[in-house]
Amino acid sequence: MSAGDTLYHRLGGKEQISSIVDEFYERVLADDSVAQFFEDVDMAAQRAHQTQFLSAVAGGPVEYDGEEMREAHEGLGLEEQHFTAIATHLEAALREFDVPDQSVEEIMAEVAALKDDVLCR
Repeated sequence: MSAGDTLYHRLGGKEQISSIVDEFYERVLADDSVAQFFEDVDMAAQRAHQTQFLSAVAGGPVEYDGEEMREAHEGLGLEEQHFTAIATHLEAALREFDVPDQSVEEIMAEVAALKDDVLCR
């Protein structure tokens, strides 16, 4: 696979990923079932952090330097329905930007692989 064929490039690079993240958080913050987890969060920093994370997961030229998933989500009281809601919003944001099905599936597989750590189990 050439550097131009990474998932990061297929997603459109940093600018497009940033737009996807913005759409994702608009959906999350409008959802009463999960919005409370972001009440005291600096959303500009959170969006930048999520853009960095998604870029790194997608194989971009980005080093993710945030907390480990378990550490970042410890003590939040996240349950299965919260994880599902967040994942659903991410998938919807990806589809809003016409990300091809195969790329959506790759990202959602990466998200699913993090589920136990996010839910701290």
